[in-house]
Amino acid sequence: MRFRGNKRFASVVGLVLGLLCAVEAAKVNKHKPWIETTYHGIVTENDDKVLLDPPLIALDKDAPLRYAESFEVTLTEEGEICGFRIHGQNVPFEAVVLDKSTGEGVIRAKDKLDCELQKEHTFTIQAYDCGEGPDGANMKKSHKATVHIQVNDINEYSPVFKEKSYKATVIEGKKYDSILKVEAVDADCSFQFSQICNYEIVTPDVPFTIDKDGFIKNTEKLSYGKEHMYKLTVTAYDCGKNRASEDVLVKISVKPTCKPSWQGFNKRIEYEPGTGSLALFPSMHLETCDEPITSIRATIELETSHIGKGCDRDTYSEKSLHKLCGASSGTVELLPAPSSSANWTVGLPTDNGHDSDQVFEFNGTQAIKVPDGMVSTTLKEPFTISVWMRHGPGAHEKETILCNSDKTDMNRHHYSLYVHNCRLIFLLRQDPSEAENYKPAEFHWKLDQVCDKEWHHYVLNVEFPTVSLFVDGTTFEPFLVTEDYPLHASKIETQLTIGACWQENSGHDNDTETVSEPTSGANARMAQYFRGNLAGLIIRSGKLENKKVIDCLYTCKEGLDVQLPEEVASAVKVEFNPNQSSLTVEGDDIDAFDKVMQHISYLNSRQFPTPGIRHLRISTTVKCFNEESCVTVPDAEGYVMVLQPEEPKISLSGIDHFARSAAEFESQEGVTLFPELRIVSTITREVEADTESEAAEGADDDPTVQETVVSEEIMHNLDTCEVTVVGDELDGEHESLEVDMTQLQQRALEMSSSNLGLVITGVNTMANYEQVLHLIRYKNWHTEALFDRKFKLVCSELNGRYISNDFKVEVNVIHTANPMEHSNNAMVQPNFINPVHHASVDLSGHNLVNAHQASVVPSAATIVIVVCVSFLVFMIILGVFRIRAAHQRTMRDQENGKENEMDWDDSALTITVNPMETYEDQHSSEEEEEEEEESEDGEEEDDITSAESESSEDEEGGEPEDQQGASRQQQLEWDDSTLTY
Repeated sequence: MRFRGNKRFASVVGLVLGLLCAVEAAKVNKHKPWIETTYHGIVTENDDKVLLDPPLIALDKDAPLRYAESFEVTLTEEGEICGFRIHGQNVPFEAVVLDKSTGEGVIRAKDKLDCELQKEHTFTIQAYDCGEGPDGANMKKSHKATVHIQVNDINEYSPVFKEKSYKATVIEGKKYDSILKVEAVDADCSFQFSQICNYEIVTPDVPFTIDKDGFIKNTEKLSYGKEHMYKLTVTAYDCGKNRASEDVLVKISVKPTCKPSWQGFNKRIEYEPGTGSLALFPSMHLETCDEPITSIRATIELETSHIGKGCDRDTYSEKSLHKLCGASSGTVELLPAPSSSANWTVGLPTDNGHDSDQVFEFNGTQAIKVPDGMVSTTLKEPFTISVWMRHGPGAHEKETILCNSDKTDMNRHHYSLYVHNCRLIFLLRQDPSEAENYKPAEFHWKLDQVCDKEWHHYVLNVEFPTVSLFVDGTTFEPFLVTEDYPLHASKIETQLTIGACWQENSGHDNDTETVSEPTSGANARMAQYFRGNLAGLIIRSGKLENKKVIDCLYTCKEGLDVQLPEEVASAVKVEFNPNQSSLTVEGDDIDAFDKVMQHISYLNSRQFPTPGIRHLRISTTVKCFNEESCVTVPDAEGYVMVLQPEEPKISLSGIDHFARSAAEFESQEGVTLFPELRIVSTITREVEADTESEAAEGADDDPTVQETVVSEEIMHNLDTCEVTVVGDELDGEHESLEVDMTQLQQRALEMSSSNLGLVITGVNTMANYEQVLHLIRYKNWHTEALFDRKFKLVCSELNGRYISNDFKVEVNVIHTANPMEHSNNAMVQPNFINPVHHASVDLSGHNLVNAHQASVVPSAATIVIVVCVSFLVFMIILGVFRIRAAHQRTMRDQENGKENEMDWDDSALTITVNPMETYEDQHSSEEEEEEEEESEDGEEEDDITSAESESSEDEEGGEPEDQQGASRQQQLEWDDSTLTY
């Protein structure tokens, strides 16, 4: 029994010893911890926990076994996992052990992660055990495992558009696949939340749509007339349904259908006279609709054919214009403006010659004869014919402009200028000569200008046997010259006619033609009538017009001009026509071309231009690389409105009524008619009143603008002054008007006279005309029956466009006789008229100068004055006696104590007062003038007032005064026995 027990005890002891050995062996840290080689983790931006795959667990073989026995086992720390270590720079994660015994752990973020900054993180991790003993000696580390962690995004950002606004332009009538693209971005890091999944047009009811990619297109054809610009509000959504933080504005402009054309200029352009050059197209440009242009050619035309004779020119007489252009001698004007000295054009219809030139119309039934002696052209000498003509297609008959033919018998045409079948023909027949040979006789020019119904200037320089023709300053050679014999010798006088040719109606052949159908009426001997308009017909004898004079006569005062900028001068070519009414611009650079067009201007150099419309037309030709698809630019049209110039008012002033002695009229010098004449020209214009003073007075309550009319003196030329007689015509046998011809010639003026007066012509300043008019004298050799003479002066500018006032002058003749010896004192003239013999006294506006101290044979006006004064003196004296008688009766009544002492006898007053009042009323103005003259000349003369004051003194005086009154009465008695009525 004891043996068994010992054996059992021995087995238990052995087991215990085995366990103890095992425990000792377990205390030794032999193995390293073990972890996976790679981990993948996910973490969300707003979370710190990382989900790893696989889970983080570290294993260690040193870890003790656990038994579920009934006995107790004491475990040690060897084999436990004490922690994890992360390797890397700035790794925002940490690893934490959850259970040391099992080795389970987690990785978590240290701070809040931002996916937008870093979407992925990679680092390494190690596990380590707790080592041996309490101090952890002999600690073991696992290998390094790689950890990949992805940061998951959250939709924290909203879409933002790249641009603050979007703009686009479309052409009307067209549907686009895409007009423009809007684009928004999202700052989220993930594909889901950073992508824009949708765009939307917020503005309702617009003909546009937008797709998910942001492309906008129109859903219907747009109309510029309906809407010029559309404004759309667009928003965006990301795939997380977040809307854009701010919507964006989209502007879509609608352009009219692109049509190549000139754009950017005003059709109405106002030109104010006197302002110089005016730019016509300062902002104009050529729209080519993006076509590739290789060259441009534009022609700008200024339409002035309706102004004057084709454009605005000075409207002086043709003779004056020739002088201004340098043809100073030998010119004879055959179509002058009607006047007293040139009246053969009176019957012709004109355009009245005010705003435009003096133009004469010939309707096929009218012609005029030039007075004999006006033209003394010898065909052997050179001469010039100059004329303005407007003629349209007519009948196939000859139409004569100018003709010099026989007055009677033979019907020979010595020279003539006529139109036939749109040809201009000049006939020149030579005078008889020794050699009866054929010589050039007819010169033919076939010209389009003859029948185009436009004004043209024709100049023929005739120097036999050659004839040169200039049309609008351009030379034309005759296409045909026919020859003929010289004329036969004869003594028949010739007749110069305009508008037809003078010839016999016999119908027989002559040297040039046959007349078979005579006309009837007053012009029965006229034939080949002209149909059209003529002006400025001039013949200049002895000299030919040079090219400079011809160009001057034709040049317009208005036209187009251009100042080429330096930077484009070489890139563009500009050409003008002769009268600058048209210019052509050529170039290949559109920008340079536009700059040249912007510098084209209108200029009118006249001081008083003709107002009205001047039409403008721009014709453009464009060449492209592809000729088939080249654009066509339509003509652009507009007009220049020349405003009405401020019309000058020409005023003539001076002494208009005076008297001179008969001896002065009969003297060699005569009487100067306009000694103190003044010529002044003024214009009136409206200016805004100075409102500063008005505002100080409270004028600001009235919002209307106040305008004031002011008068301003200006200087300009005159071309005519005419002195005419008012009343009977001048009698050349005993009276005349004269002027110093030397003074006229020095001022390049001319004078013509007739029995109606004289006319001074020529373009010159007002001052020169004033000086010449001061020299005009009137002479009369028989003044016995002449008491007065009246004259009228009128001056004008621009051939009668501006006319002065009628300045009328009346000059009286003072008749004087030798002194007479008087036999008695009764025949001596009273003292009160003595001043008449010693000084000049203005009587009713008549200046009596140079009066001799002799007896006066009174004129009608003098007789009336003397009678009136005599009657007045008589009435004053009668009134004095009446008053004195009444005064004496009153004194006697007072002495007798009568009750009617206050009665008044007014029988005398009725007689004396009324005549004096009548005289004063009628002559009050004359007395004022007399008093002024008397104060200036130092004369003293009794008048009505002094007479009345003397009568009042007579009333208050006593007997001495009565005696003085009686003696004065004797002095004032008038002896009219010598007067003749």
